Amino acid sequence: MTPHLIAPKDLRCHVLQDGNHQVSILSLGCITQNWLVSHRGQDVPVVLGYQDPLHYIGQSESIGAIVGRVANRISKASFTLNGQHHHLPANIKPDHLHSGPTGLGHQNWDMEGDDKSVRLTYHSPDGEGGYPAAVNFEVVITLSENQLTYDMKASVDRPTPINLAQHNYYNLMGGAGPIWDHDLQINAHGTTTLDNKLIPTGFIDSIANTNLDFRKIRNLGEADPSKTGSDANLVLTQNEKVNATLTAPNGLSLRLSTDQPGLQLYTGSSLYEQNPPLNGQKHAPFHGICLEAQQFPDAVNRPEFPSIIVTPDKSYRQVTTVEIS
Repeated sequence: MTPHLIAPKDLRCHVLQDGNHQVSILSLGCITQNWLVSHRGQDVPVVLGYQDPLHYIGQSESIGAIVGRVANRISKASFTLNGQHHHLPANIKPDHLHSGPTGLGHQNWDMEGDDKSVRLTYHSPDGEGGYPAAVNFEVVITLSENQLTYDMKASVDRPTPINLAQHNYYNLMGGAGPIWDHDLQINAHGTTTLDNKLIPTGFIDSIANTNLDFRKIRNLGEADPSKTGSDANLVLTQNEKVNATLTAPNGLSLRLSTDQPGLQLYTGSSLYEQNPPLNGQKHAPFHGICLEAQQFPDAVNRPEFPSIIVTPDKSYRQVTTVEIS
């Protein structure tokens, strides 16, 4: 299935405003285009984005988008469900990432909202992107003072895998430099072990004494002195009020809370300047960090992992909140 053609006139932007925070949401891909935080007399942009919404069309880095139907990687771009084999686009050959060129991050959603909340909906027909079932997706994004909440839902007409992730690239210094000077803490105890193509092997390893051990706050540059970058799913410790904290030298701090079991830590090694960015930012390797709340990668092929199969009797929901001050 080829990607839908999106007319520029159909793209919409909705601006949320509460106090000193302003957030711009696009109908294309539920993209968080901009988040401005008033800090020490300046408006600081805390997510990477593009000035022109048209520049997001066909982007490869999922900047700011809601990704799915199934976020992250699916090995060999295929899976079997109820005895039927499903083939998917191998957009990172031989595997499948973020549901390929017709994934949710590339679709133009319906949008309605007010000053502090916006509701986006999208109907994905049976077979779109190679996935079975018709799915109705709903994402409600709410700004409450310094908290931005993503409430994501999906209902299906027959069993199918669903795993959504919000894909902001955060840089609390405004995006002009790399993120190595940020400090990070994540309440996680393990990681889904990966092969050399970043596909889970089915095992969960301890993160103790590794460069992924952020149980105590660590500077990103000191944790990765060779600057090779991180792209791994961390297994979150359950029943924690705050799952991750990111702090910048300017004093801004981000706190993420989610009901998901995993968090993809990606330090933006493949970022590059495809188009003119917002706010004088620089889109270059390691200039943004992703903290993607999610189910485990390749869970549809890994019975060892929690199931991501959604049914008509068991709908999907994720609630993730990001607070910045």
